Amino acid sequence: MAVSKLTEGYEIMKILVVDDENILVKGLKFNLEQEGYQVIAAYDGEEAVRLAHDDSVDLILLDLMLPKIDGFTACRQIRAFSNVPIIMLTAKSEDVDKILGLEYGADDYITKPFNVREVTARIKAILRRLNPAPKGDSGKIMVSGAITLDYNFRRATVGERHVELTSKEFDLLELLMKNPDKVYTREQLLESLWGMGSPSEARTIDVHMRRLREKLEDNPAEPKYLKTKWGVGYYYKEA
Repeated sequence: MAVSKLTEGYEIMKILVVDDENILVKGLKFNLEQEGYQVIAAYDGEEAVRLAHDDSVDLILLDLMLPKIDGFTACRQIRAFSNVPIIMLTAKSEDVDKILGLEYGADDYITKPFNVREVTARIKAILRRLNPAPKGDSGKIMVSGAITLDYNFRRATVGERHVELTSKEFDLLELLMKNPDKVYTREQLLESLWGMGSPSEARTIDVHMRRLREKLEDNPAEPKYLKTKWGVGYYYKEA
């Protein structure tokens, strides 16, 4: 297996590809292995949940339309025991399907037909952020106000309470905590977290902010840390 620059010196990342189209799975598997990833495949939603539970995977590419149980249901069931990054693959272009995927816990989505380079670029961006900080690096922990971010476990702590975060939730919280009181527009957050030219909509940020508030705030309706600047965007307030 060829090892890409991304994986040189690191443990090879394992990706679970879930789709009922054999040709698509075969093509993704070939291209991802050329990039240095290990790839396992599932062809229905139940098999996807089982593999995600029983095997240690670093990221999941999850199709929406699957036999047995659909991608939404599979995503929700996987989120019950894992915060592994999930990228939804969907042939549907309706905004409601994209937002619903995020509501169930997906980190990102790609609409079919897609360019395999876009898929690998999204994967690299997510997995690059998941690489733990080197030993001895003081950046392994960040404290801002009452919230602590742990880079090794990719989770937050509020007081004595540990909060598990998805990949994009962690990245969003990290960006805001590093720049307290700085107001970011939705467009700025999309560019920072999803990259230039992302098809993600502004509602994507709203969904992730709502999920973060539900996990971190005592009263999500009146957030103490994750604030809204009405008509502008979001910011983090050190409380």
